Amino acid sequence: VVQPALFAVMVSLAALWRSYGVEPAAVVGHSQGEIAAAYVAGGLSLRDAARIVAVRSQLVREKLAGLGGMMSVALPVERVEELLAPYAGRLSVAAVNGPAAVVVAGEVAALDEVFEACERDGVRARKVKVDYASH
Repeated sequence: VVQPALFAVMVSLAALWRSYGVEPAAVVGHSQGEIAAAYVAGGLSLRDAARIVAVRSQLVREKLAGLGGMMSVALPVERVEELLAPYAGRLSVAAVNGPAAVVVAGEVAALDEVFEACERDGVRARKVKVDYASH
């Protein structure tokens, strides 16, 4: 239910801003936010956007849930790639959100090992509370 709830919040906020006369010049999103952005920009009907979100949520639950995890690491992507080298095929860089903000996804056991290494080395890392590897 998280994905449909987040979509509802995004779309509702856009409607609230519009009710106050705030009209976006451009709309962008990341991941699920792209679906809300497509609706807000007029590229999808509300019905179609909501259906995409519902189907996506169902597929995540049926096909991905329980198969991995994610964590954020406060290091440049090059350093994260070095950390992940021993875990090739088990962990991947899932997103680069900034110069020192990288998301890693993959097998839970491997994530736990990298998380412990980060803690040991004083690198800020945070596990994302999901049970699947995404971005």
